[in-house]
Amino acid sequence: MQLVPLTVRPDDGLNQVERTAIGKSAPDEVRRFLAACPPHAATPLAALPDLAGRLGIAGLHLKDEGKRFGLLSFKALGGAYAVARLVGDLAEQALGRSIEPEELQSDEVRKVASALTVACATDGNHGRSVAAGAQLFGCRCVIFLHPGVSQLREDAIARFGAEIVRTTGSYDESVNQAADTARREGWTVVSDTSWEGYQEIPYRVMQGYTVMIDEALQQLGHPPTHVFVQGGVGGLAGAVAGHLLDLYGDNRPKIIIVEPARANCLQESARQGTPTTIPHGEATVMSMLECFEPSPIAWRILERAADFFIDVDEQAAIEAMKMLAYPQGGDPELVIGESGAAGLAGLAGICADDNMRAQIGLGADARVLLFGTEGATDATLYEQLVGKAPYG
Repeated sequence: MQLVPLTVRPDDGLNQVERTAIGKSAPDEVRRFLAACPPHAATPLAALPDLAGRLGIAGLHLKDEGKRFGLLSFKALGGAYAVARLVGDLAEQALGRSIEPEELQSDEVRKVASALTVACATDGNHGRSVAAGAQLFGCRCVIFLHPGVSQLREDAIARFGAEIVRTTGSYDESVNQAADTARREGWTVVSDTSWEGYQEIPYRVMQGYTVMIDEALQQLGHPPTHVFVQGGVGGLAGAVAGHLLDLYGDNRPKIIIVEPARANCLQESARQGTPTTIPHGEATVMSMLECFEPSPIAWRILERAADFFIDVDEQAAIEAMKMLAYPQGGDPELVIGESGAAGLAGLAGICADDNMRAQIGLGADARVLLFGTEGATDATLYEQLVGKAPYG
């Protein structure tokens, strides 16, 4: 486990495009479109006072995204929202008038949407969200899956009517294959990572995530002192860090980005001071975070808004899952998947090291916010790792 501070920070802050996407007002824009979705409620914020005491901090809260939209992941806020925006834009062009979010499931708009095919590559959760959005608004959907995606996660995506394409190679290679195929076929890619010439849709995916941090802040009633958030390509981390920067400026909480040691492209980017692609290595149990190349738009935000980057090993993530599944004292039992527990794994590792605690200012008065970004999206794997079935 290594803790890497962000030492090379550009002088300029968020630009207007970034503020629009993830700034103070972003959650309100997303909520306009949630009116077009099934009934939606804020996910619970679990207080963990016993675990906080054992870690030597004043407070610990975890946002349980396993309850989001019945899709078991925070990704439900990103992909489906981006599909809704695409359908709205297409309908406005076709019908020559403005479209309100509540019209998105009308027969008139669904007829327009039927001509749209959305596609993406996924480790599982993002693809499920895109597929759910496509089914909800009447699009065709094609999802590209690399060999590391389990059959249970494929089945969960296919239940929303998506067509599945299995690829060879890594997640990043499946992203390229999805983009190349979509370009040939005239499909629209709904990706949570960006590349040159492709930014608008990933910004919208990130915008969807701001609802999660906004809910957490409202539920807390006061800002935390430290926020641990998972890395991946950086979309979630960028949305959380950038939103907090726009809200609080220099008084924002310390932001610590957590990644698997086997897929730490953001940490390496921080170390090098520039977006850095790392070699593909051995698979990680934190499969939703198995990414080897940062999203450029996410990195631009992180290099301005994040503070530290930490990597965690496989066993640390599994032990964090067990801490939540077998609570002590009066803490609630939480079903959080492998990638969702990475933030707690990072926190626990830092709490066990006095030097790292001092480096990030994690004292006895610290109030920490974590994101349990997924539930048991592969129930069989969860049971193998934790020792009991996730949902009884």
